[in-house]
Amino acid sequence: MSPIENSQMSFAKRVLINISLVLLVVLLVLILFYVLDVILLLFGAILLAIFLHGLANIVRRYLHLSEGLSVLLVSVLLVTILALSVWLLAPSVAEQIRLLRDELPQSADKVSAYLLNYSWGRVIIEQLPSNSEIIEKVNNSSFLSRVGGYFSTTLGVITNIALMLLLSLYLASEPKTYIRGFTKLFPQERRGRVSEILYEIGETLSWWLIGKGASMLFIGVLTWIGLSIIGVPLALTLGLIAGLLSFIPNFGPILSAVPALLLAFIDSPTSALYVLGLFIFVQLIESNLVTPMIERQTVELPPVLTIVSQLALALLVGAVGLILATPILAVVMVLVQTLYIQDVLGDKADNLPEDAPHQSDEKGLAAENIEQEEENLTTNEHR
Repeated sequence: MSPIENSQMSFAKRVLINISLVLLVVLLVLILFYVLDVILLLFGAILLAIFLHGLANIVRRYLHLSEGLSVLLVSVLLVTILALSVWLLAPSVAEQIRLLRDELPQSADKVSAYLLNYSWGRVIIEQLPSNSEIIEKVNNSSFLSRVGGYFSTTLGVITNIALMLLLSLYLASEPKTYIRGFTKLFPQERRGRVSEILYEIGETLSWWLIGKGASMLFIGVLTWIGLSIIGVPLALTLGLIAGLLSFIPNFGPILSAVPALLLAFIDSPTSALYVLGLFIFVQLIESNLVTPMIERQTVELPPVLTIVSQLALALLVGAVGLILATPILAVVMVLVQTLYIQDVLGDKADNLPEDAPHQSDEKGLAAENIEQEEENLTTNEHR
């Protein structure tokens, strides 16, 4: 075979390889797109497992139980606390939600009438759909399709929550088993580093969850107290809504402020201004006290990246993507710092906290412990 023919075959081979790689990437992107809901479900289960495992470690420290029993005890305690909370608060909250549902349309009508007094308000009202248009759109869809869609959506949400709880219990009961299995996918000389990165991701998400829980409690209680002082009705329910929606950065506080502002507007526009000032005051305190405490233990999340990730995931998968966008971004930031900034660029001191040597020792020790366990298992298998 002549050199020209060899060159042509080599070129054709490279073209086939490149085409195959492009097709493989496209196939992986398509698979990722179709299983994105499953990936987010698994990530939610991992978040819940980290939360349960952190509480279980506190129980193990005092009761000296196994991981599985500690997670089971913590789960039972949480379910009991949740059931008692529902039993105590459900009647009043349910009544307030019913009143909220009845009051909000009246408040919206009053806001519309107030805005019609101004030219800029009339422009805003003209852009909004009328009640007849909304009713017509609803009537155009068949009754059976609406009922079927409602039940399919409700059953889907319940099923996903049940699966997430089940997965989180398994992950929290035996985390080392899954970490060890994941690290074995990498070469032996890289397994220690992989274990260290997984430990750092776990620590970041743990502190993020702790800070977010403290932030939700702080915002919920302070909003409830502030609305009660101002005299806004249904303060308990509005405070509960504010605390729950504060899990979603940037957009949660805006969503939680809308019903409170509408209800306050029934009294007077001045009351609505007081409520707006209260929400701004609560967010300023939270962003200057709670958030800096979180960022001392985790990576700092740039606001622009946070908003962009929220919008992107919200467009892809809806509300679930909006809720999980921030912890996913935290994981991505840890991977960028460890895999690229530290390993590729060699910058070991980037964005490290003051107690970085101590944390580094802990991560290295955790990685050594996992490697030692793997060696012990291998030795036992040979025996």
